[in-house]
This record gives sequence, C-alpha cells and structure tokens, in this order.
Amino acid sequence: MECSWPGNNQLMRMYHNEEWCVPTTDDQYIFEMLTLEGAQAGLSWSIVLSKREAYQKAFHNFDIRFCSDLTDNDLMNIKENYNVIKHLAKLQSVRSNAQAVIKITKEFGSFSNFLWRYVDFEPIINDWHSEGQIPTQTDLSNQISKDLKKGDSNLSAQ
Repeated sequence: MECSWPGNNQLMRMYHNEEWCVPTTDDQYIFEMLTLEGAQAGLSWSIVLSKREAYQKAFHNFDIRFCSDLTDNDLMNIKENYNVIKHLAKLQSVRSNAQAVIKITKEFGSFSNFLWRYVDFEPIINDWHSEGQIPTQTDLSNQISKDLKKGDSNLSAQ
C-alpha cells in the first residue's frame, strides 16, 4: 500500500520512505522521535519536520544527558533563539522526558529494551490495505502509554 499522507511534500516523502516504520534500537533516535511527536500534538507533522533541523541544533542532536540537564533558562533560550515550536510546556517536556528515559535506561539497560520488550523484540507486521484500516491507537499502544506515564513524566502525548 502506498500512503497518501506524505503528499508532494519533499520532507514528508523522505521521512515516509526512509524512516517511518523502520525498526530501530537507537535510543537517541527514539528519543528524537518521541520529542518530535510530542511537539506535533495539535499541529501537522509537516510543520514539525520543517523545524527538525532547529530541534537537532537546539537539543544537541537529542543527546539525552544534555537534554536532561537543561535549566529553565536554557529552555527559554531555546524558545527565543531557535526555530522550534514555542510552546513552553512542550519544550519543558523534552527535559522531563530525557530524565525519565535515563531512569528507564537504568532499569532496562536501554530505552529501546524497555519498548521492544512489549513485542518480544520483534516488529509487528500488519497487512493494511487502506489507510482507513490503520488504528490511531491499539490495546498495546494504550498499555505502553500507561506504563510510560507511571514514571511521572510526559513521555506520552496521550
């Protein structure tokens, strides 16, 4: 099935063709996707992708330790001086989520291990025939979201 959602937008097509649904175990990349998905809440994905480079610069390529150590002043500086989404709570969630990822990593060895254990370390392969068949959430996604929230973080946008 070829997805229609990327449209003719070059960034969206590149993301779709090179990243979307590609399994990864790279904690830093997973943290980047988590951050960008959180920033996207209420906005279009194309807006977020257009600001991705600014996010990468502002958050040192989503270095989890760097992000966990950001101060309120650092976050205000990012808000004022980088082409990121200016919603302060979304920027603050980068720090709290990084702190939560560090806690998860201490318990599970990596953020990737924490997430992949839900599917026995194997990707779920679906056989959708139309975009309308794809659910926005599943029992599994709801369980992961619930478990992420247990750590008193903003790791889930739900």
